[in-house]
Amino acid sequence: MLFGLAVASLFTGVITLDPGTAWHDPEALRLLAVSRFPRTAAVILTGASMAVAGMIMQMLARNRFIEPTTAGTGQSAALGILVATMLWPTAPLWAQMSLASLAAIAGSAGFLALIRHLPPSQPLLVPLVGLIYGGIIGAAVTFLGYQLDLLQYVEVWMNGEFSGVLRGRYELLWITGALTLVAYVVADQFTIVGLGREASVNLGLNYDSVVIAGLLIVSVVTALTVTTVGMIPFVGLVVPNVVSRLMGDNLRATLPCVALSGAVLVLACDLLGRILRYPYEIPVGTIFGILGGAVFLWLLYAGPARTAPPDGR
Repeated sequence: MLFGLAVASLFTGVITLDPGTAWHDPEALRLLAVSRFPRTAAVILTGASMAVAGMIMQMLARNRFIEPTTAGTGQSAALGILVATMLWPTAPLWAQMSLASLAAIAGSAGFLALIRHLPPSQPLLVPLVGLIYGGIIGAAVTFLGYQLDLLQYVEVWMNGEFSGVLRGRYELLWITGALTLVAYVVADQFTIVGLGREASVNLGLNYDSVVIAGLLIVSVVTALTVTTVGMIPFVGLVVPNVVSRLMGDNLRATLPCVALSGAVLVLACDLLGRILRYPYEIPVGTIFGILGGAVFLWLLYAGPARTAPPDGR
């Protein structure tokens, strides 16, 4: 399915390309190399990495109803980019990414510190605190953007879309792909962290080191995504929850499926956004926000997955 969607993405756009003759047309090849392939690669990398980042954050917080864009991480990254723009208007992309990563790390650490004081018997308080926390940071970003006449940039950072992705403007996203592979390497440790500090320490795991590693992966992935294409809500919430309900919580087994499902869903939403109002586009953040919001409500109201007894009763 991912391969089919990727091929469709290469040949979907304002400029029509014929798959049969595009490979012999120099202008068509240039369009594919400069715009269509970078966009498709950016969508796949973003979907896979954000889904994996959401799964890791849920393990760190031990709560299924949070993800980077609903826990202040994405909003903190946007604040970091805004500060970089204020202090260094001509800052290169790597400088914006660095400051966004630092801000995202601080925001994520602040959120994890807040939820430690919440009663474990009230799991729905965690996403509520995350939404309020992220809303406060997002409000600060909007206020500063208004004061500095940068609201147009803030809108781009807060609502992800891929129409501006070109060769030379997306390559930092390959770092998110590398971090996704790193997350798979240490997937067993993240699974143990999800059991809690006491159980992790009793099993001989260096709990603090693994939490810091997870925090770095989530924050850098989020910062790179916000810097390059903007925030795409609910990817890290919907995909991990659906996969976990079907396959369980062993990250070694589920992370590949999480990454693949995230890439497929974001790519499908990006294609839908290009087709619905052709030749105009609907941002993928809007499409996935509607879909993710509906699934989020279903997850809140649906009971845990149940397995039928062997006799079928």
